[in-house]
Amino acid sequence: MRNDLTIYDTVADQWWSDDIRWVRTLKNLVPGRLKWFDRQIDWQGKAVLDLGCAGGFMAEAIAARGADVTGIDPAANAIDAARAHARTTGLRIGYDVGVGEALPYDDGCFDAVVCVDVLEHVADLNKVLSEVARTLRPGGLFLFDTINRNPLARLATITIAEDVLRLLPRGTHDPAMFIKPRELRVAMQGAGLVPGAVTGLGPRGINRRFDLTFGPLPLTAILYMGIARKPMTEAAQ
Repeated sequence: MRNDLTIYDTVADQWWSDDIRWVRTLKNLVPGRLKWFDRQIDWQGKAVLDLGCAGGFMAEAIAARGADVTGIDPAANAIDAARAHARTTGLRIGYDVGVGEALPYDDGCFDAVVCVDVLEHVADLNKVLSEVARTLRPGGLFLFDTINRNPLARLATITIAEDVLRLLPRGTHDPAMFIKPRELRVAMQGAGLVPGAVTGLGPRGINRRFDLTFGPLPLTAILYMGIARKPMTEAAQ
């Protein structure tokens, strides 16, 4: 089975334990993403949606930077784990169970939407992007990462990461759902967003547990991060 989204609920009770290597890999990606995202936005005081938040790694990191964070994910057990952990840290994060294709939020209620390791899993990319645009305030920022679609990306993320190194469970990704940057750019424009900078994301080192650490890279052939902005006015589109 490819694009197996049940894995997030299956390990929810161990999400914050550091006992599962592939979950630690997801946790280790957060600082690498924020090395670049932090240069694109001042999180302090911003209303931010973490779309596809799973157990809350990114949501907590953004909340710790002073943002007013809401997280949403279809994995109900993972959401329970996120809520429980937020209570232990004292961070005030609102968590909801739901999907990106039908966000249960008012128009224009977020300053930023963060969507990492998600777009390559969704059932309807165009619908998700339309919902992102709808819920962003004018001038709001969409920050994302996803996986490029090409033979190198398939080799790195499925053959090596899933099948050989087991950095992720087998079946986590469906390579047919990977997204070329130009395809995503067109889809974002179709949703009324203005695409901005893009950079690569990948391994930068190894920590004491011999887990990979991550950061921005020039190469966008495998993982890439980017931003897009909602115009201040309809005429700006």
